[in-house]
Amino acid sequence: MRITAIRDIAVRLQGDVANAVVSFAEHDVSLVAVVSDVVRNGRPVAGFAFNSIGRFSQGGILRERIVPRLMAAEPAMLIEETGGRFDPAEVVKVAMRNEKPGGHGDRAGAVAAVELAIWDLNAKLADEPACVAIARAFGRAGPAASTSAYAAGGYYYPGDSAGRLRDELSGYRDLGFTAFKMKIGGASLAEDVARMEAALTVAGKGGALAVDANGRFDLDAALTYAQAISSYGLRWYEEIGDPLDFDLNRRIAERYDGAIATGENLFSAADAKNLLLFGGMRPGRDLFQMDAGLSYGLGEYARMIALMERHGFRRSQAVPHGGHLINLHIVLGLGLGGCECYPGVFQPFGGYTSACMLGGGEVRATDAPGFGLEQKPGLRPLLAGLCPEAF
Repeated sequence: MRITAIRDIAVRLQGDVANAVVSFAEHDVSLVAVVSDVVRNGRPVAGFAFNSIGRFSQGGILRERIVPRLMAAEPAMLIEETGGRFDPAEVVKVAMRNEKPGGHGDRAGAVAAVELAIWDLNAKLADEPACVAIARAFGRAGPAASTSAYAAGGYYYPGDSAGRLRDELSGYRDLGFTAFKMKIGGASLAEDVARMEAALTVAGKGGALAVDANGRFDLDAALTYAQAISSYGLRWYEEIGDPLDFDLNRRIAERYDGAIATGENLFSAADAKNLLLFGGMRPGRDLFQMDAGLSYGLGEYARMIALMERHGFRRSQAVPHGGHLINLHIVLGLGLGGCECYPGVFQPFGGYTSACMLGGGEVRATDAPGFGLEQKPGLRPLLAGLCPEAF
């Protein structure tokens, strides 16, 4: 058993949306296929994945560094001792050969895309959903049958209005979501409060609405917003300042009683350890949003979860960033606290298939082998174009 090809394409995200810091009009995603020599029904078994949503593709890193190392490796190096599956940890080890520690950047997403495609491939070789393979690999009795999910949206649009935001969240509610997230920091405080109050007419209560500043604020602005939103009892206040300014996060946690959420821009277990040690995060209250697709893949992400637990936090406080099917399977497989979903933005990657929706804010995985990316109508043609021999 061996890998016969690793391919990638850059896929532009659909839509013209922005948060408080960046516009996503130029953003794209690295979609990766890892092709094996195992043949089922006359076609090779291939694994698919992507880095994550809301960053840029990493084609140069993949084609110039990561893929050549993997294709030059002895095939046996990338296989588990049992011989029945590829070894994600060894794949990462080979992919990272001669890379210096630290300074993670875009290579963390490039490696993650390949590592996650290996998980998809392994699950397909076992003819099971990825969440089942993940639960088994990490010593769990089995995946959760379902999990809670919130609908993330509320971005800034050209010619935006509170009415448009209200209509957007109403559409998510009609899909079966009961909790929502919106952006702040990209308008004046007064405008953001008006937008938040419009969102609350749909959410119904503060505990069903989270707000996300995407790292925009310095300490003064963060505290000003914290004071303005404190009476609403919001679900959480997310990514308040620079993601590596753990001192700022700690100082906000000392003065804001509501929940804080952060971590999506931490790309290694070492980064997560520093957040745990110095960021003022509070057991039983605050949320961690690290994302396997941005941090070398599921293996590194699982090490982050283990660090959380060693520092007195529950894995139910982990709610990964991403809003797509890959992270749904990770949440179910590892028994985490819930899932983000992008039902209306960041297509064709964001959101789940209709078969995943249970209503009442609950979602599940389908019984499709792997992550089930082929079941997303907008993604399937791209997967087929990237790896036509598998279709």
